[in-house]
Amino acid sequence: VDKDAMKIGGGLAGVEQMQIDGSVQFDGVGGLSDHISSLKEMVIFPLLYPEIFERLKIEPPRGCLFYGPPGTGKTLLARALANECSQGHMKVTFFMKKGAECLSKWIGESERQLRLLFEQAYQMRPSIIFFDEIDALAPVRSDKQDQIHSSVVGTLLALMDGLVSRGEVVVIGATNRLDSIDPALRRPGRFEREFRFSLPNKEARKEIFKIHTRDWNPKPSDNLLEELAEECVGYCGADIKALCAETGLCALRHRYPQLYESRERLQINMDSIKIKANDFSMAMQKTIPASRRVVPSSGRALSAISKPLLENTLEKILITLQRVFPHAELALKKDQQQGNCVIDSDEESSSISEDKLTHRTTNCKKAELRNFSRYVCPCSGSIFKIAENPRDQPTSYRPRFLLIEEPGSGQASDLAAAVINSLEKFPIYTLDTPTLFASTSPDETCVQLMREAQRSAPSIIYVPQIPSWWETVGPTLRSVFTTLLQSIPRFTPVLLLATSNVQLRDLPEEIKALFNNEYEEVFRIPRPTCAERRRFFEDLVMKQAAQPPALKHN
Repeated sequence: VDKDAMKIGGGLAGVEQMQIDGSVQFDGVGGLSDHISSLKEMVIFPLLYPEIFERLKIEPPRGCLFYGPPGTGKTLLARALANECSQGHMKVTFFMKKGAECLSKWIGESERQLRLLFEQAYQMRPSIIFFDEIDALAPVRSDKQDQIHSSVVGTLLALMDGLVSRGEVVVIGATNRLDSIDPALRRPGRFEREFRFSLPNKEARKEIFKIHTRDWNPKPSDNLLEELAEECVGYCGADIKALCAETGLCALRHRYPQLYESRERLQINMDSIKIKANDFSMAMQKTIPASRRVVPSSGRALSAISKPLLENTLEKILITLQRVFPHAELALKKDQQQGNCVIDSDEESSSISEDKLTHRTTNCKKAELRNFSRYVCPCSGSIFKIAENPRDQPTSYRPRFLLIEEPGSGQASDLAAAVINSLEKFPIYTLDTPTLFASTSPDETCVQLMREAQRSAPSIIYVPQIPSWWETVGPTLRSVFTTLLQSIPRFTPVLLLATSNVQLRDLPEEIKALFNNEYEEVFRIPRPTCAERRRFFEDLVMKQAAQPPALKHN
């Protein structure tokens, strides 16, 4: 579609039909298979199979909200959806609008732009309206804000679910500040589904690496991609794409360094540029993940130096943690995605028709409801039917875990970071002193982090060096912290992970009340054994300090 020729009406400024790169498809989005399935239900299935929704007398969802850290694929998935909907006989109009672009200095102009946008989308239905950075368009209404923002938010609410049905118009919003959006938008009829875009885990990172290297010749080996996925903890999809681009440039520098010294165009042989594992290592040293540019990541694997000393202790900690926090066992499994979902067949499940209900069928149905339960995926909103087995649905009763080290040993920080690295599938919320006091209101930061942890459960709240933290924050913040911790429902899987360099008997009574020593919620880190110290010095002396052999070729 020509951008200059497809202006929306005469007065709709800055809104056009998007001309999007057609190469972005669903197969070019890695690690978001659940989100893709839900988007197909919302947009593609009503176009291909309208008889299903007519037969069931239901309306498909008409709104969804993407939220998560920057670079996790929110806008990319919206572009892929627009391309998938514009293939073959399906023609879906796609409108893209930045949140700040809707605002105008003239009174009433912003509301008029929104009305024109929805009218044009309704005339060209089926259509998709994508609001990027929607928190700038629809912030939380309060007394402190001016009346202009409240009027714009009210207009958007009325257009999305007012007296007039918007028909085959799907509205998608994207933001990385979920708490800044007006709560009235987050209900069925407006944004039915909320998709959480978290940082990719190991399997998702490997899939993203495969997507960005599938056109390379030769392709990286599967073992190399496995190692890269394990090393790149905390990398989002945009970071991995930038890493692959930097790797290609490193290979170019290694093969043709004279290109950087000459002003003339030189003739090069592209087949001689081979990307090796060393190029990935050099690129990782130059690439800083987006999640670490503002706040350093709390999780990291054990370094090669400390691994011989702490590897066995880390394994003992993870075994103990699985008993305190059974959800950790699912996170440590590689094949967690497969699960033990039970798919109902028509022969096994009875109909809900009331024509031939008997006492026996009612009892059977009650038994079936007792034996099975629903699980709603927090990311995609999909509903699974899962057998009620304690191993399939673990229950955690206020899980807390405290790592205690000897004063001056310095092992707790490395081991806690390694535990968080092993449980990377769970969202981590670090509640340390710099995070709290980086803002003007530490109490508000604490409330926001703990509520976000409860909303995205199963999750982990990490408090490093809790004795010094307890002395620094003051009595008000202590009361807020303990109140919020006690207000979390008892069986909500939110793990409180803390470290301490003070022995349990010397801790304040309020901290000792949080952790129950009888339930293995306190782990005392032992000193390295003689065999572990031997492995450490053997590697240090025999491998690292040994003189390398002379090179045969200069």
